Amino acid sequence: MTTSLILACLWALAANLLAAMPSRDNHWRRAYGLIAVGVPLLGYVTYQNGPWVGLLVLMAGMSVLRWPLVYVTRWMRGRVRRGAS
Repeated sequence: MTTSLILACLWALAANLLAAMPSRDNHWRRAYGLIAVGVPLLGYVTYQNGPWVGLLVLMAGMSVLRWPLVYVTRWMRGRVRRGAS
């Protein structure tokens, strides 16, 4: 039960350490790597601890990776608006 939560905490620690380091591409490569690792980890947390804990971990991950989320939201809005015309 605690294995997935420990891994999620390590992911959050790694995300914060990576954010503290300087980057030439505004941290986008690091964000892609964190997303690639975080999605299966979120599934593992949800599988082991249930949907409510999974939702809390999802919200924590969304707060760490807020700019990719903002850009995806803008992209989706643009696609919906173009499809409605």
